[in-house]
Amino acid sequence: MKTANNTSSYTHESQQLFASELFKAVQMANVFNDSKTFADATPKLSLKKILEQYEIDKRNIPNFNLLEFVQEYFLLPQQSEIFANERHIDVQQHIQQLWQLLEKPADNLEANSLLPLKSSYIVPGGRFREIYYWDSYFSALGLIQSNNVQLVESMINNFIDLQTQYGCIPNGNRSYYLSRSQPPVLALLVDLVLPYKQDKPKFLTKAVKAIETEYQFWMLGCDSLSDTHTEHARVVRMSDGSLLNRYWDNDATPRPESYSEDMELAKGLSAQDKSNFYRNIRAACESGWDFSARWLTSTHTLSAIRTTRVLPIDLNCLLYQQECLLAKYYAMLGNDDASLRYTSKSQQRKSAIQRYMWSEKEGFFLDYDLDVKAQSPVKSLAGTLPLFVELADEAQADRMAQVIEKDFLKSGGLVTTLVESQQQWDAPNGWAPLHWFAVQGLMQYQNQTLANTIMQRWQQTIEQYFDSTGKIMEKYDVCQQSNKAGGGEYDVQEGFGWTNGVYQAFLSALESPRQ
Repeated sequence: MKTANNTSSYTHESQQLFASELFKAVQMANVFNDSKTFADATPKLSLKKILEQYEIDKRNIPNFNLLEFVQEYFLLPQQSEIFANERHIDVQQHIQQLWQLLEKPADNLEANSLLPLKSSYIVPGGRFREIYYWDSYFSALGLIQSNNVQLVESMINNFIDLQTQYGCIPNGNRSYYLSRSQPPVLALLVDLVLPYKQDKPKFLTKAVKAIETEYQFWMLGCDSLSDTHTEHARVVRMSDGSLLNRYWDNDATPRPESYSEDMELAKGLSAQDKSNFYRNIRAACESGWDFSARWLTSTHTLSAIRTTRVLPIDLNCLLYQQECLLAKYYAMLGNDDASLRYTSKSQQRKSAIQRYMWSEKEGFFLDYDLDVKAQSPVKSLAGTLPLFVELADEAQADRMAQVIEKDFLKSGGLVTTLVESQQQWDAPNGWAPLHWFAVQGLMQYQNQTLANTIMQRWQQTIEQYFDSTGKIMEKYDVCQQSNKAGGGEYDVQEGFGWTNGVYQAFLSALESPRQ
């Protein structure tokens, strides 16, 4: 494996491509149906030579053809359909085959946007040809059911390596993801693997350091906040002095992997509004919910996205869980001072979440809008995270279960929000990660009957779609299960890591219900 310095130089070269006139021309001409295709391409020569040749050919060749130029000088990523060739196999057998297809070995260093990883890993599938951060937790649920704990540990080590090199766990191992992360699930991944480790102190010592580094990434700038300076990057100081977090992106430029889409949406905006738009659409990608009514105004117009003005309930619950696990792990390692420090942080965050995000009127937890200083009107499955991390009290949990059953439960599972915005993280779509959070949360509060109903309906949706197509999908229409799910910047993808993982985990839970 090459050194970090070599990796950095290649990363810089891919970012040179993104800044080039060639890149902008290819993306704006929509040479490829998916903007991510060219962002993932590998130059066949040095980039400097290719860019020089582009300028020469563009000036001197009549009817210069961009696609032909790109095909001559770049290797383009390949995408193949993943479906069951043998229709007699069941979903579980297909998933076992899929894990082999979705596993990638350690990377070689290449002059493209990929950030090479030292150990093997799982990719989600389809256009997602690299590791993704929060996806990996849900894939890991199934890998553990498939007795592949070692691969989960490899992915944890990859994330720690990325964090060591780049200062954060990026959205995925591509250079264009380095300015943002995703929902923080490293501590959850560690907690999955911990029971299988023989030498727990050694494993935890390394893991705790990494989790604490990630925590510092999210809390960066918190010490500088005051009554007059209340926001910095991902952390916000509330009027009572408590700290809560939001999604962010360190860049305010068009996303290379969605360049033409961003440029089109920003058309007509002022320079300042363009910067705000780019940062907000990138921040929505950090959330994993790209895109949803949670981040939009009531017009549901994507060009008016305002992710950074929202304090998300799910992010703050995951950070609460991270604080709780750090307190627990430090206690296990005998560091009582650090354990008490994180216990205090978790209690402060819990109080803030309860104060700012619980709606007595709705009987549900909601995001908090920084501009209107009130809770968001958008009810979403993100509001089930207080159940998942056991932050809600019993009375709240009972009311939330009623809301989940009355408003979110559909014939095919749980709908993501109650809004039909044409965005993929809204109605009528359902997603595996949110089913996992909701079901686990309900079971934490002994609401087994509703949890079982949700699992059964979701499993049936996956099985029925598989029976008719031979495919496992990224998302599903839970209102009309026979429909192919829609919305979003790209067509629904096949594979699919987190659907596989949650399906296997639910299968196990239904076969061995909690007493």
